[in-house]
Amino acid sequence: MSEPAQRYAQLVEDLLAESPHLVSPRVTGARGYGASALKTNGKIFAMLVSDGFVVKLPKARVAELVEAGTGQRLDQGHGRLMKEWLAVGPSSAVDWHALAREALAFVRPAG
Repeated sequence: MSEPAQRYAQLVEDLLAESPHLVSPRVTGARGYGASALKTNGKIFAMLVSDGFVVKLPKARVAELVEAGTGQRLDQGHGRLMKEWLAVGPSSAVDWHALAREALAFVRPAG
C-alpha cells in the first residue's frame, strides 16, 4: 500500500470512529469518481484519487487554498476544472484530517 493510501486509510478509520459525534447518519465508506470516497447523507465529501487527496469545499475556500499553493482545483480530465473540489498532491504536508472535517461540515445539512 502506498504512503498516500495508508494516510487515507488512517483518515477513514479516524472519521468512522468519530462519526457518531459528527453526523447522522454515520459517515460511510463509498466509491465515487472511480475513487475511494467518504460520504455523508449520500454526498461525497472526500476521496483518494490517483494517490491524491480530494475534498469538496466552498468555491471561495478552494480559490483561497489554490492561491496559497495548498492544492489545485480537481480536473477530471475533460478540461473543466471543478470549482468546489480541491486536489492535494500525495507529497503535500497539509493536514488531511482538517481538510476532511472542513469538507464534512460543508456538505452535511445544517441543524
